[in-house]
Amino acid sequence: MEAPKSLIDKINAEFTTSLHFASPLPSSRTTEFDLVRGVLQILQGFSSSLFYWDRIRQRYRAKDGLYVTHLSQTCLSMVLDQFVYSATCLKLVEITVGKMQERSPPPTLRAFAQSVSAWLAKLRDIASKEEVKMTGTTPTILGLASSLTSLCSGAEYLLQIVHGAIPKDYIEGGTRVSSAEMAVHILNRLYEKLNDACLVQGGEEDSYRMLLYIFVGCLLPYIEVLDSWIFEGILDDPFEEMFFYANKAIAIDEAEFWEKSYLLRSTQHKKLNMAHVTLKKIPVSSKTKGQNERDLMVCPLFLKDIAKEIISAGKSLQLIQHVPITSSSALVSRHDDTKRCMTQLSLSEIFCLSLTALIGHGDHMSQFFWQNDKIVSASESCVGTSCSEKIWYKFLVDGLPAKRECVNVNGDNEISLEPVVSSFCPENPTITVCQKLLQANTGEWNTLNLSNNYILPPLNDEELRKAIFDGTTPNGTNYASGFPFGDSEIVHSRHGIKVVEALCPFPTVLPSFKEDLLISELLPFQKNSTLVSKFLSWIQTAEPKSTPLPVVILRECLTFYIKKQVDNIGSQILSKLLRDWKLMDELGVLRDVYLLGSGDLLQHFLVVVFKKLDKGESWDDDFELNTVLQESIRNSADGTLLSSPDSLVVSLTKMDVQQTSTSSSFVASSPRKARAQTSGINDLDSLKFTYKVSWPLELIANAEALNKYNQVMNFLLRVKRAKFVLDKARRWMWKERGTTTVNRKHRWLVEQKLLHFVDAFHQYVMDRVYHSAWSELCEGMAAAGSLDEVIQVHEAYLLSIQRQCFVVPDKLWALIASRINSILGLALDLYSVQQTLSSGGTVAAIKARCHKEVDRIDKQFDDCMAFLLRVLSFKLNVGQFPHLADLVTRINYNNFYMSDTGNLITAPPASDSVKFKLAKTVSV
Repeated sequence: MEAPKSLIDKINAEFTTSLHFASPLPSSRTTEFDLVRGVLQILQGFSSSLFYWDRIRQRYRAKDGLYVTHLSQTCLSMVLDQFVYSATCLKLVEITVGKMQERSPPPTLRAFAQSVSAWLAKLRDIASKEEVKMTGTTPTILGLASSLTSLCSGAEYLLQIVHGAIPKDYIEGGTRVSSAEMAVHILNRLYEKLNDACLVQGGEEDSYRMLLYIFVGCLLPYIEVLDSWIFEGILDDPFEEMFFYANKAIAIDEAEFWEKSYLLRSTQHKKLNMAHVTLKKIPVSSKTKGQNERDLMVCPLFLKDIAKEIISAGKSLQLIQHVPITSSSALVSRHDDTKRCMTQLSLSEIFCLSLTALIGHGDHMSQFFWQNDKIVSASESCVGTSCSEKIWYKFLVDGLPAKRECVNVNGDNEISLEPVVSSFCPENPTITVCQKLLQANTGEWNTLNLSNNYILPPLNDEELRKAIFDGTTPNGTNYASGFPFGDSEIVHSRHGIKVVEALCPFPTVLPSFKEDLLISELLPFQKNSTLVSKFLSWIQTAEPKSTPLPVVILRECLTFYIKKQVDNIGSQILSKLLRDWKLMDELGVLRDVYLLGSGDLLQHFLVVVFKKLDKGESWDDDFELNTVLQESIRNSADGTLLSSPDSLVVSLTKMDVQQTSTSSSFVASSPRKARAQTSGINDLDSLKFTYKVSWPLELIANAEALNKYNQVMNFLLRVKRAKFVLDKARRWMWKERGTTTVNRKHRWLVEQKLLHFVDAFHQYVMDRVYHSAWSELCEGMAAAGSLDEVIQVHEAYLLSIQRQCFVVPDKLWALIASRINSILGLALDLYSVQQTLSSGGTVAAIKARCHKEVDRIDKQFDDCMAFLLRVLSFKLNVGQFPHLADLVTRINYNNFYMSDTGNLITAPPASDSVKFKLAKTVSV
């Protein structure tokens, strides 16, 4: 034990009454120079003689008993702790990144690891430069603390980012999670972190720049998949990171393609919970509640609002590309339709350029790419700009020449046999790398050309040939002269050499490589382009002029261009639908068939079916019905509406017992016509018409839509049958015009009331359903901007005609429909009465029952009318469904049943008074 002799021991002695302390071992003593060098080494990730990595506690530790003579242990510990902590943070980041890269991570996770590694290398490079500066100087540990402030703060912040984006359980391999969940979790956490860091104070720009760099790096793989999807219609997502996926069970030419071909990924949790992760799959067009669906969607926060539009855009492109080409003009239009709106630049390049302009100069690139309400090409956007000194402009100009050469198409068919040195040579990447060297040494091209090195040199075998051939061929072997070919073979060989030389110039050139050269610098202008690499390098050192919110960054630099492309694809698909695929013509056919717009088309078929119902004949044979239907179509003047007669097929479906109409009490009293009279107004509901809609229009008029059309058609057939039987009953009653009795007059009035209602209701249906609803459909189609909106407009059209025909699944509407069906059923009852009387009903008892039946029909009709007018007037009074005003006006013509004040006008209750008034009228 040595006696204390240092300054520290003397100071301690003053406060401890000369009590001696143990002096540190000489081997633990170090100089400040070595201490500074050791600190810089651990900041670079290395261990040294003074510091080492503790694998158990996962931290850097200083050597036990380490001291310097001029600093106390407390002071030295305080100074070293910040460096040891920062070095530990960087080492933990390195270890975490290494574990991620060992697991073959998906693109977004790999991009996160690469971005973090790049920033880690940037921070450690600061320590490396400080170590280089130590040569020839006397560094101090306190001076090092001031010069490495940004490194220490950046190390801690970088570790926070890594731990926030990647849960520890996932790194340790304790849990498994899908690539989509992990990608969305990383992007959302970085987005939220960047949102918190955007309001930086002075001196804190490094944190914002670090977050922005990592966020952009992680976002680029996502953007590349979006680029191929919305510009080419290809889902290039082998790692399944996107918020939607392809359902391979559904082909593009199937009717369910639009609904089920691409499905959204969903989860039960908003945030990633590694212990309880469950995935669900829901269709894109699911009818679930919008907010719940948004919460379940595995989609980045900043893309949720346009997620469905993005999916629809790619599907629309696939439809456009899948349609068979019918002409050369169609081929040209397809090429024009599917090309990129912003030629020469990918979506990731546009994103990087826009972000450079936004944070570097406060410029909005959208004003250059979006001019006169249309997107212009990148080369056109550069013309006339006064931004030549701005960094984003330099990035754009540097990338455009090669892009222009790559997409340039020459109209000449001649092949130039001279080697061309361009800045982009896809068939020979070496030329791309060496283009500056070749352009600077054009005089050496001849020595590098293939034609000068293709032919072997002479063999100098003159003496050998003389000995063999006795001097008859003194010349030696010279391949340049074409030996052993003839003249034609020589010319053909030389031409072939020139062609190969033009296709692959300078095949022997080798590039000079630099250390740590990026692949994008070696092979520029690919998807991982030089522009993106330059941007990422620039953002590491650039001082941002502004720190915009991430929502502003993504709106100005990404979603703006996505929405424009989505709108562009929407206009293309609408043009195809309305012009090439004749959507409105096909919907017009459905309108003529299912809404009975073409009365001549199904007239013969309906007459046959109505007669079978009247006669009580069997009509449950599908083959016979279809034979009659095809005959009706062929004999119709509107038969050309259908592409082929067999495109419309009818079938019979089983009816629910509750839907069958009940026969009146009068039916049983007519044994001669009992079988015929048991048919009710709902019997025609068993008819189901199926029309084969051409692809791809069946994506809009699908099976569900045809079911709705059938519901409306069944209702219209009831009205048509009621009108048919009333017209037939009128003809029978007209034959009795020679006899005038009170009962006959009453029966005429009842028939007129029923006929007025049926005619008025039929006119209302044709005006509102056939004409007004169609006009609204045409207006909606003209205003639609995508196929999704077209489908919505068509669904709204179907809902409108269903509501106007009272076949929507609503309780009040069902009550109204039941009263209307009752009135239509009364028309059948009156027809049965008239049929009985006209067929020889001279028996007094039968006549009496007929008269009672007419009284019942009259009373029941008045009750139904009173109910309808009360309900419809109430709907009008509260301002709902104004189209019902037309119906009320028609059935209550001249206020016959209800006054303007809403009071019902009823006839005297006693049937005797009615007979008395009728008798008085007859006598007059």
